[in-house]
Amino acid sequence: QVQLVESGGGLVQAGGSLRLTCAASGRAFSTYAMGWFRQAPGKERELVAHISWSSGNTYYADAVKGRFTISRDNAENTLYLQMHSLKIEDTGVYCCAADGTPYSDSPHEYDYWGKGTQVTVSS
Repeated sequence: QVQLVESGGGLVQAGGSLRLTCAASGRAFSTYAMGWFRQAPGKERELVAHISWSSGNTYYADAVKGRFTISRDNAENTLYLQMHSLKIEDTGVYCCAADGTPYSDSPHEYDYWGKGTQVTVSS
């Protein structure tokens, strides 16, 4: 079992940066690929970044490519999402989740979820 707790969200002006952290408990963290999802008001949850268990493979949604970086520290049971050049459309609740497959963009394939952290980008 894996418990996930996100932090690092907040209010930031467009063009600014934030780093989200997902702290995991449970020895299984290092065996899971991990994803960061976001959900904006009135929109479906979408995968924005994904990383394999070994950090050897990463995926980014087109909307965040070149601006966001996903990373993990298995020794510290921690997942990160560094976000730069934030845009108003990046606003949403960001959740980390443990992928039950090597890679999936479907929330239904994820085994464990954090409660999320709010990111609000203002003009």
